[in-house]
Amino acid sequence: MYHHSGSVVARQTAGFATGVLDPAAPGAEAVLFQRCTWCGTAMYHRLLCPVCQGSDLRTERSEGVGTVRHSTVVHRNTPAARNVSLVEMAEGFVVRGRVMGPPIGIHSGDRVRLSTAKDPVRGEPVFQLIDEPYRAWT
Repeated sequence: MYHHSGSVVARQTAGFATGVLDPAAPGAEAVLFQRCTWCGTAMYHRLLCPVCQGSDLRTERSEGVGTVRHSTVVHRNTPAARNVSLVEMAEGFVVRGRVMGPPIGIHSGDRVRLSTAKDPVRGEPVFQLIDEPYRAWT
């Protein structure tokens, strides 16, 4: 299992490895991420800061709102097609997850919110569209 290099206090507060869904969050699940205490860069599931290579990372809770940066349809190892998306969260980090809805209906720039659901197989965050797209058939 992948563990972050944050302080012991941050690990005890989170109760588990950073970068997973927080089932203990009140009212909804939350994505935990790290922020470098030296340069302030937000990142997801890292040992070192990608900007300054610092190892002093603190754990924070994301608000759960983001924008789809890339989405692709996957037909492998599943009975039905599903999407795999890269979502840039409002805090500035990027996370891989799934957006609920028709796989071909998810596009770059769509705004999403963290869902209370969780991908049972991969354990990745699951998002839902905030604004249903009103696009013409292309």
